[in-house]
Amino acid sequence: MPQTAPSAGPGASQEAAITAALGIRSVVLVGMMGAGKSTIGRRLAARLRRPFVDADAEIELAHAGMTIAEIFASYGEPYFRDGEARVIARLLDSGPAVIATGGGAFMREDTRQRIVGKAVSIWLKADAEIIMRRVKRRADRPLLQTADPAATVGRLLEEREPIYRHADLTILSREVPHEKIVDECIEGLHIRLCGEE
Repeated sequence: MPQTAPSAGPGASQEAAITAALGIRSVVLVGMMGAGKSTIGRRLAARLRRPFVDADAEIELAHAGMTIAEIFASYGEPYFRDGEARVIARLLDSGPAVIATGGGAFMREDTRQRIVGKAVSIWLKADAEIIMRRVKRRADRPLLQTADPAATVGRLLEEREPIYRHADLTILSREVPHEKIVDECIEGLHIRLCGEE
């Protein structure tokens, strides 16, 4: 058998196998605000050599640069959710990418079904303490503009976790180096798509 050039390590062959198995499907990250979807998504996209897209950033672009908080304040949550569903549908139709979604996006049945049909989903699962630590300094989270943000996070987790469990993979988001979480995403994708440890 002819010799092949050495790969850049075992990870490189895993990543190539995942990309081949995905074909035209995307990888979609779901989970609560502060779970690290954008941070992990960027690194995962680089490893899989796919473009990274943040659905929230795309929604802001579609609204002439209005922030998510401004869209919520001006038009209300139902309007925002309808726009979010349209943006995610467009992103899923635009070819393979790694897509970070807003915390509430996966709650919509039609969006979930689109993701099932066109992507592999990863739930970055973060507990309330981690979420609060990561988001408490940010004023751009409209759902946390309440008298008791911790209680709001608790309520949202209770409502959303049973739905997030429908994701193809669950990866625990915690205070470890980002690359460790990315490695776990790669391992999980490889097992799911290629059937190998």
